[in-house]
Amino acid sequence: MNHSIEKNENASSVLGEMSPSKAIVKLAVPATLALLAKAVYNLVDTAYIGMLDSDIAFTAVGITVPLLLIMVSLENIFAAGAAVLAGRQLGSGDKDDASTTVTTVIGLFIVIGILLCVGGIIFMEPLMRAFGASDTSLPLAKDYAFWMFIAALANLPAQSMNCAARAESSVKISSIAVITGAAANIILDPIFMFDWGFNMGVEGASLATTISQFLTFGILIWFYASGRSIIKIRPRFFHPSWKLVKTVTLIGIPTAVIQICLSVASSLTNIAAAGLPQSDEIIAAFGVVQRLVLIGSYVIMGFMQGYQPVAAFAFGAKRENRFHQSVRFALKGSLVLTLLVTVSYILFAKPLILLFNNNPVIVDYGKSLLISQVALFPAFGLCYMMTITYQTIGASGYGLFLSLLRQGLFYVPFIIILPKLLGVNGIYLSQPLSDILTTLVCIFSIKKMKSLASENLQIILM
Repeated sequence: MNHSIEKNENASSVLGEMSPSKAIVKLAVPATLALLAKAVYNLVDTAYIGMLDSDIAFTAVGITVPLLLIMVSLENIFAAGAAVLAGRQLGSGDKDDASTTVTTVIGLFIVIGILLCVGGIIFMEPLMRAFGASDTSLPLAKDYAFWMFIAALANLPAQSMNCAARAESSVKISSIAVITGAAANIILDPIFMFDWGFNMGVEGASLATTISQFLTFGILIWFYASGRSIIKIRPRFFHPSWKLVKTVTLIGIPTAVIQICLSVASSLTNIAAAGLPQSDEIIAAFGVVQRLVLIGSYVIMGFMQGYQPVAAFAFGAKRENRFHQSVRFALKGSLVLTLLVTVSYILFAKPLILLFNNNPVIVDYGKSLLISQVALFPAFGLCYMMTITYQTIGASGYGLFLSLLRQGLFYVPFIIILPKLLGVNGIYLSQPLSDILTTLVCIFSIKKMKSLASENLQIILM
């Protein structure tokens, strides 16, 4: 019991007493490492599937991407919303309310996971065909999707637990859980996939991922069952209500929308490239660039995962000065990190592309695409930071607008129109132009963000 109390006091000390800059860094480092671990095992997954030497295997896995995006969007809506709300509740001293928020969301995720699993397995074939499966790719797509539906039973509630851990500053256990799962996935992939193991092919890759996600889930269950956490996950805290679900949803939607817009933007870029000469090479190059940009994005997202609980706690505690200190440091930090990503990627664009492909045509396109995607990457950091801040202060409408801005309202029309007028140069120009406009809107929105924060600091949304 004393050990548990000590852990709780340490967590509260980080969120409420340690300087905002030190607290953010302390929480951001393990969060970033966990996200980068995810990026690494996704890359390794891709490499292992490539070793199968089967175009159908790649196609089958690609067919399941919309399914994955649906699950990720669900995770982002409820888990991110619960993390912000629970953080504010902890800041105001309402530990039981924070426990109610997290326990209720986890309970809802368990129900949603069961429905997804059962419904997905029952309607597997029509779903896969709706996502584009042909008679040739359907069997492998079904094999891969089956284990994805099973994984939903663990992955959805685990994501809520991860967010809850971040909200109370228990980032270390969250990172250990994610990194352990990622390491298990890397080890299990070849064992299940290749003929010297279980020889399950694509299905083996999906099974390995599912096992790793259950492992992550198990570690988080142990943490919350051990009594070490501030937030308690107990049946008595499960109180589903429309008010709570509505509040969590409104807070979390902007984060989910960012993911959706990124996916839509990527799909439209591929469509735009399909009508151009050497379309296959352009699309292949863009696929490589997407993976690299995702790694850069994870650096910023990890930093924001450190910022969000500190800001939410200060906001909930009605400590205006500490809240604004957190905002200022997050703003400076996001700009510095995105500038480092920009400079690194521009300087090493060609060798980075060569890590994935040595086709000279693909390398040339990839180099140009990578530079164009990150030339004004600070716009992403600024927009993401402000979206998180608007979520934290209870102004989700503004957060939703910003989440739609960069890859939605600006990028979509550019990528539809410019390639038709300028060819591949239109693809190169679409992201920088959208980033310029995004930056301008964000700069003009900073004053509004400050005033709303001051107004809403007297009200804790429940």
